[in-house]
Amino acid sequence: MPLYAYACNDCEAEFELLVRASDTPQCPACGSAKLTQQVSRICNEIKYPAIARSWRRRAAAEGDLSNFSKAERGKL
Repeated sequence: MPLYAYACNDCEAEFELLVRASDTPQCPACGSAKLTQQVSRICNEIKYPAIARSWRRRAAAEGDLSNFSKAERGKL
C-alpha cells in the first residue's frame, strides 16, 4: 500500500495515510472525505546512523559509489 500525504479541505489538518486502491481516504481528525492530495515530504535526515552506514556498505558492495565523496569512500 502506498503512503500518501493529504490536507483536509474542511478542518485543514495535514496527515499521511496508507491507502489501497479500493479505499476512500478520510480525515482522521474530522472524518471528512474532502481531501487534497499533497506532495509527500522527503526525509532529509536519517535518524539511525547505523542503518545509513549499512545502506552505504551495501551500495559500495554492489559497486555504486557515485553518491559518496572521497572522504566517505575511505570510511567504508
